[in-house]
Amino acid sequence: MADLLKDYIPIVVFIGVAGVIGMALLVAPFIVAYSRPDPEKLSAYECGFNAFDDARMKFDVRFYLVSILFIIFDLEVAFLFPWAVSFSHVGQFGFWAMMVFLAILTLGFIYEWKKGALEWD
Repeated sequence: MADLLKDYIPIVVFIGVAGVIGMALLVAPFIVAYSRPDPEKLSAYECGFNAFDDARMKFDVRFYLVSILFIIFDLEVAFLFPWAVSFSHVGQFGFWAMMVFLAILTLGFIYEWKKGALEWD
C-alpha cells in the first residue's frame, strides 16, 4: 500500500504547487495594485451605462442586434479558415460553394445596411 501511495506523491505536489500559485495570483492584485478612482476610471466604458447603476435596468435592443450581427460574421470567419487551409484540396465545387456562401452573407449584410441595423442614433 505504501508503494501505491508513493506513486501519487508527484501528483499531490503538483496540485499543491498549482494551488499556491493560483492563490498567489488571486491575492497579488489586491496587495500590489493601488486604487485611486477618478471620474475617467468610473465613467461608462463599452456599454454606455454608468458602472454602478441598477443591474436590472432596461437597455436598448440595439445591443442585442449588434451582438447577433457580430456572431453571424464571426461564424463566417470560422467557416473561412478551414476552407482557406484546405483550398488546394476542395476543387471547383468547394470554391463555388464558398462563393455562394459569401454571396448570401454579402446580400444579408447589404440588407442589414439598407434597413439601418448598423446605424447608431
